[in-house]
Amino acid sequence: MRIKRIFGADVSLSLVVVFVLAVAVVASAQKNDKKIASKGEEARKASDVFTEIMNVPDKGIPQDLLNKAEAIGVFPGVVKGGFIIGARGGHGVISRRVPGGWGPPAFYNLGGGSVGLLIGASKTDFVMLFMNTGALESLMKNKFEIGGEGSVAAGPVGRSTAATTDAQMKAQILSYSRSKGVFAGLEIKGSVIDPDNDDNVAVYGQKADQILSPANTMTLAQIPAGIRIFPQTLARYSTRR
Repeated sequence: MRIKRIFGADVSLSLVVVFVLAVAVVASAQKNDKKIASKGEEARKASDVFTEIMNVPDKGIPQDLLNKAEAIGVFPGVVKGGFIIGARGGHGVISRRVPGGWGPPAFYNLGGGSVGLLIGASKTDFVMLFMNTGALESLMKNKFEIGGEGSVAAGPVGRSTAATTDAQMKAQILSYSRSKGVFAGLEIKGSVIDPDNDDNVAVYGQKADQILSPANTMTLAQIPAGIRIFPQTLARYSTRR
């Protein structure tokens, strides 16, 4: 079967199909490249936030708590809604601990909830420590409400956990915030974390539950170059052998 007089010449239908498919493949690759570059910038911002917090003497996350965490999430520059009381929305990354370091970061959204201490703050950085496998398994669901399915407490700051409360020691999630340069533990009950699987699939070809699964064998070298900065940053502050 042939199509006549296309672009002034006879062109077979098969060549047209091949051309259309080739254009589609190139366009898809370019779109993915842009997505990976965008997610690399997000990973860099999360890494910068974590580094800045941990580099403040006596005001960072206690090392012994950091070493116990099974996963760490950082949500930089979360915006508090101006028209919906207490609403906020932002994007971040979460990596789970693996032998000798940290696994590929999955991309998540943070929304909902109301935090009284954040009144007047335009942007806030959030850090979350997921302290056990139960908290980590909750992340593998389509939507996870902090404080609803897993206990959460404001995390302590400083060099040690000598003054840590019983609630903090038993919590599945310890949460922190940094706003206007002030870093402190902050309970964020009611917030919802849900995976951004459009981004996860674009970057890894996997959804969040696959990325954070203990069965995932992806090495640091297999993580896109711009994105591996996040697990590399976490490894500078806490690594298990």
